[in-house]
Amino acid sequence: MINENLHKKAVALDRVKHRNLKLDLGARDLGAVSGLNAFFVAGTEFGDACKEFPVVWVAAGKDDAGKPQVAPIAVFGLQQGKNLCVDANGWRTRYVPAVLRLYPFALARVAPTEMVVCVDESWVGLGAQGQALFNDAGEPSEFTLNVQKQLETFEGEVERTRIAGALLVEKGLLRDMRFDATLPDGSKLTVDGFLTVDEEKLGKLSDAEVVALTRNGLMGLIHAHQISLGNMARLVEWHVERLAAEKAAAAPAA
Repeated sequence: MINENLHKKAVALDRVKHRNLKLDLGARDLGAVSGLNAFFVAGTEFGDACKEFPVVWVAAGKDDAGKPQVAPIAVFGLQQGKNLCVDANGWRTRYVPAVLRLYPFALARVAPTEMVVCVDESWVGLGAQGQALFNDAGEPSEFTLNVQKQLETFEGEVERTRIAGALLVEKGLLRDMRFDATLPDGSKLTVDGFLTVDEEKLGKLSDAEVVALTRNGLMGLIHAHQISLGNMARLVEWHVERLAAEKAAAAPAA
């Protein structure tokens, strides 16, 4: 899964071009994530993500049949281009979404049944020091093979998440979400553009439908989503903190 907001220069790993390339596992560049105010999470991540972030859905185009699709995301900030979950010391949360943990690697589909491992060449941790991506024979190293396995496993979770989203759309269980907050200075903050579960429609499902959604795991995702919305209050707190820090930094020295 390549995201243009994250992978700035993603190219397929090449045994010739990248034969001597290494990855510094200790390298860190928060610039890659500091501008992300939300990011995709798979259904298997809901249990962990819901403890740290608001987890909601967004419209994600249409499938081959023309049906609308949705994708779940973890919300990191209340304004475009601002990630409140990172600071100068790194992530403030205990959990980080899988795609971000696997960065700078990603999978790209090059044929209906073929995917290749890609790497973001703009990542500061790529160079002559660290974990080798290829061995002396020019074959993928054990490290690279392990990364590939993780990426392929996650890609399967992405597909299962897509199916879950399609069922939410089919059942008409999503509605537009709007979050309003009043900041300490009296100004208003509005967050919209997200989709949340419509609890009224959820409550009107038949017993048989509820049982079916419970058995296929979708009800668990819905409950995790509902729990996660409580994290909006923490984002507001961090937003106020960030504004105060920015104001203090901009104030002229006494």
